Amino acid sequence: MAISQKIEKFLANASFIRKMFEEGEQLRKIHGSDKVYDFTLGNPVNEPPKIFKEELKKLALEPVPGMHRYMSNAGYMETRQAVAQLLAEQSGLDFNEKHVVMTCGAGGALNVVLKTLLDPGDEVIILNPFFVEYKFYIDNHGGVFKEVATKEDFTLDLNAIDQAISEKTKAIILNSPNNPTGVIYSAQSLDSLEQVLSKKRKQYGHDTFVISDEPYAKIVYDGNQVPSIFKHITNSIAVTSHSKDLALPGERIGYLAINPLIDNIDLLIDGLIFCNRTLGFVNAPALMQRLVTHLQRESVDIEEYKEKRDLLYNHLTALGFEMVKPQGAFYLFPKNPIGDDMKFLETAKKFNILLVPGGGFGCPGYFRLAYCIDKQTIINSLPAFESLARELGMAVK
Repeated sequence: MAISQKIEKFLANASFIRKMFEEGEQLRKIHGSDKVYDFTLGNPVNEPPKIFKEELKKLALEPVPGMHRYMSNAGYMETRQAVAQLLAEQSGLDFNEKHVVMTCGAGGALNVVLKTLLDPGDEVIILNPFFVEYKFYIDNHGGVFKEVATKEDFTLDLNAIDQAISEKTKAIILNSPNNPTGVIYSAQSLDSLEQVLSKKRKQYGHDTFVISDEPYAKIVYDGNQVPSIFKHITNSIAVTSHSKDLALPGERIGYLAINPLIDNIDLLIDGLIFCNRTLGFVNAPALMQRLVTHLQRESVDIEEYKEKRDLLYNHLTALGFEMVKPQGAFYLFPKNPIGDDMKFLETAKKFNILLVPGGGFGCPGYFRLAYCIDKQTIINSLPAFESLARELGMAVK
């Protein structure tokens, strides 16, 4: 083959979502789109908020001279200042524009951070269940991932993390609200994690960074809030995007932010900006930076997501499916009632239901549904889920 053996292996191990999407395309051709219930992709159908369109129109009609030229690799000063102001309010810390680097989405930001931090062989802890791309991002930069289980309710298992941290551990990736569970890690658990990291710092003589992946931070329900990582973890770096909160996944606009209390911070900042450039991102998209400058406090309609969550959660739990009720994001992660991931997916497909196996997130025996789809598709799917439950011998009322 013309490609490397490693990438060929990665392709085989990471193809489950792509495979389900392709099967969905075939089913739609046979049965029609309204009779296929595709819950595989976290690709929001919501449109960006009205104010985004107004800002876009204003910028198109009144262009800023030079607005399409290169800028500082860290991004536009006014955009970084807007982000820093919000972070300062949330954390109570002295954030300014130098603590923010605009990036090509959260994925770009994660790669920039890992490139900056990792030497070959350094370990990065990822918590089950996790976003599947984390493994590949870590490998991109010579790191080694180490999977650590969460508790049964998917909250942080501090003892497991404590035992997993070694002399080679350089970072821990947190994702809250979590994809795929929707769980938010509490302020108390973050404080406890900081205590663990302080102990390990004394033991090994070096810091372990916490990288907080936060693209769903504004999509929360039932009065919950996502604690500011910066208030609880000193050696913390947040990465995020506006793919979810502003429904702009195709625009690849996000940022990374570093805790102002980190030691030797100027060297870290220089490294992050250098890696942003040399990884080929160069800088975040100019037009999107200008647009999101004034949208840092905006989001899509969260109530729409809550309505979809409740519709699916209430129906599936009534059928006997067991799951943790999501506090945020737009996924459900129920237990697989028969254990075998692939057998369950094939059974669901008989009723034109397309799902993602939990094994792809490091948690076999579960499955993920993305409810960022059209509400009518969810409504149409409810009888199909009832048929699936009957097929599996579950108690259907």
